[in-house]
Amino acid sequence: MEIHRALWQFITTQFYPGEDFVLGEDTSLIDSGLIDSTGVLELLTFLESEFGITVDDAEVVPENLDSLARITAFVLRKQAEATPKARPA
Repeated sequence: MEIHRALWQFITTQFYPGEDFVLGEDTSLIDSGLIDSTGVLELLTFLESEFGITVDDAEVVPENLDSLARITAFVLRKQAEATPKARPA
């Protein structure tokens, strides 16, 4: 999945976890110490610019942004919300 690949690339490049760190689908980015509050802001900037979404303050919660799996699902939801729905004929 392209979103997942772009996220993985950004996180491992921007926050270099070290060679021994295993970044799994459900690895907590915050609990593992990989990102801090400043890192969350960098992540938000990346998400908005890379995927063309807008993240509201109320959406900046671990349920949306704490792992690769959660971030990928969040971006997909935001993109789906932004796509105009076709009207029935």
